[in-house]
Amino acid sequence: MSLVLDHVVILVAELEAAIADYTALGLTVQRGGTHAGGATHNALIGFADGSYLELIAFLKPDPAHRWGPAAQRGIEGFIDFALLPSSVGEVVAAARSRGLAYDGPVDSGRLRPDGQRLAWQMGMPPSRDLPFLCGDITPRALRVCEGEVRWHANGVQGVAVLSVLVANLETSLARYAALLGPAAVQGVRCVGLPGLGLRQALLPLGTTTLALVSPGPDVQDAAPLRARLDQQGEGVLGLSLHGPAGVAPLAWPRDRTHGAAFDTTPGPG
Repeated sequence: MSLVLDHVVILVAELEAAIADYTALGLTVQRGGTHAGGATHNALIGFADGSYLELIAFLKPDPAHRWGPAAQRGIEGFIDFALLPSSVGEVVAAARSRGLAYDGPVDSGRLRPDGQRLAWQMGMPPSRDLPFLCGDITPRALRVCEGEVRWHANGVQGVAVLSVLVANLETSLARYAALLGPAAVQGVRCVGLPGLGLRQALLPLGTTTLALVSPGPDVQDAAPLRARLDQQGEGVLGLSLHGPAGVAPLAWPRDRTHGAAFDTTPGPG
């Protein structure tokens, strides 16, 4: 069964400030509401390709929450990402049959500002290099609104490349084979990029490319990636977004993205 990118999570300290900053970058931001349990609230940035960004902030400390310890340490930026299954239970069962111990389905939900209650199920991974699963019970269009809210003044259309930092490329690639199925990684190669201090493997996720990245053998060039692993562990490293056709590649200012590393590349014509 195929899995595509559902959303990428950006942890922020203060939601209203993040909404203002991302709006200033030319993005259409929707207030999402408060999650079940009341510990977090969010805002969404939906894209034409169906994926979205989730800006999430804690309303109260919650050390048991998946992202609670990071919030208590004052970390901002990319914190996680999710894939969209047709059935969380089926994907979890298939992964387990291939030796990958996902947990779930776990019920979750959110109350939108307009009073609409949303429900979905989650599948939780055994390691931080892997995504969680987010499968809708109520219609996905209620969780990820369609129409004009997916249009952005800066012309961004969707996620071109999602880069995920991993400690060991071969180990992570084996885990993704267990999650996505062996056919999804058939022919995928782990290659070194001289001068950049990294090795990578590229996997297709629908219209998005998943780039698994690990430190390369050159100690000096790989030092920034090793430092990132030591400080924050495995997880989302950066996003390259599809912009208007013909746009020059452009990195976004980190003071506006709350620590998340973005760049914009030419989108499909």
